[in-house]
Amino acid sequence: MPQRRQMHLGLSIANIGYHHAAWRHPDVPADGAMRFEHYRRCARLAEEGRFDLIFLADTASVRALDKPAFAREREHEQVKHEPLALMAALAAITTRVGLVPTVSSTYAEPYNVARSVGALDHLSHGRAGWNLVTGFCPDEARNYGWDGVPPPDTRYARAPEFLDVVQALFDGWDDDAVPRDKASGVFFDRTKMHMLDHRGRFFKIRGPLDLPPLPQRRPPVFTAGTSEESQELAAKFADVVYAGKVTLDDARSYYASVKGRLARYGRTPEELLILPGIMTYVGRTRQEAQDKFDQLQELLTPEHGLGLLATYGLPDYSGHDLDAPVPDLPAGVEVFGQYASVALAKARREGLSIRQLYQMIGGGFWSLRAIGTAADIADLMEEWVTTGAADGFNLQPPCVPISAEDFVALVIPELQRRGLFRREYEGCTLREHLGLPPAISRHARASGLPDELAAMPGTANVARRHG
Repeated sequence: MPQRRQMHLGLSIANIGYHHAAWRHPDVPADGAMRFEHYRRCARLAEEGRFDLIFLADTASVRALDKPAFAREREHEQVKHEPLALMAALAAITTRVGLVPTVSSTYAEPYNVARSVGALDHLSHGRAGWNLVTGFCPDEARNYGWDGVPPPDTRYARAPEFLDVVQALFDGWDDDAVPRDKASGVFFDRTKMHMLDHRGRFFKIRGPLDLPPLPQRRPPVFTAGTSEESQELAAKFADVVYAGKVTLDDARSYYASVKGRLARYGRTPEELLILPGIMTYVGRTRQEAQDKFDQLQELLTPEHGLGLLATYGLPDYSGHDLDAPVPDLPAGVEVFGQYASVALAKARREGLSIRQLYQMIGGGFWSLRAIGTAADIADLMEEWVTTGAADGFNLQPPCVPISAEDFVALVIPELQRRGLFRREYEGCTLREHLGLPPAISRHARASGLPDELAAMPGTANVARRHG
């Protein structure tokens, strides 16, 4: 019998959970986002579950403080560690799981990012990846000297150049460029080092990177987004796309759209993985799972809930009876944005109250949500992976670590029983976990050697001697 296609899994650690009320759960440490012990527990849990990677999202700001209606003071997501520093610490207490922090191509500089991600790859022995974002938050922009978020055409013009420069810096040393030969006294070989001398629209960088060749040569690149620009960026540069689709049909359409762009960049569908986010509430019975969801929903305060409605662009319902149906919009008033329109339409269709509306949004309306037994959730995941909607998932636990512990204890064994997920790590690097081909230096590739030879250690030097 042929082996079933296995899925890939990331554990996305959003401080103490993806549910907006996670910090109020009695079994969740409210100060966990600042405690290294909390992240150590999560990282070791990810390795116990044989996850491909740990993922850290990031926005470098406390958001929307100038909009009191958003009730940001009730959100645990606003305080957090810088992800690269945290991942470097986690590299020391893990041995196999991949480590993927988020960086911004709009506000960071390529050389600094290449240095930091490259150092993480060395410190973790080849387990680093990096998630590239272009930024969406005005508060983050103001922290980096902008009056607001740069326009999309600027951000999406800067991002490809940023990526190309970082990859070029990673390629700056041949595999055998640093012999550290005590007998001859030669630490590195100048003839096997490539100066970058990049001069582009946004960056002027001399190089080379002050790191020897990375264990993975190029740590995997993660991106996200549904716009035409973000899909093209993913098709050209990304190894993994963190997707945000909530229905099977939408996910299949997005999957086909992104993968259908790869050929124009000389890539095959296997060279890019698409991992939608999934938020799971797992129980040994469906009622137990539902009770876990309901408990968190009850922890949303009215002030927080009304703030969430304002955050999503919905009207201010303060002063209304929260248990009355959502009122009609005043004449001439419209809501803007995909989530607001869909949420309001659902509330109208189902006759939801204001309280039910903010609980729907607070409970993960914007994410693929699964409530049920291990078999229920495995059924859903299997359908997505086997019908062209996903290559795996980024788990978004409602509460960290308890929801992730439920997933590892209940869902992982069910996926393994079905042959859908590994029982042991087969490789050591993140590229190996993800099933990606070895990265090849642009200098080795330019030599004309076959890829399988160019990917072997030391072949860039062979190419120079025999090219």
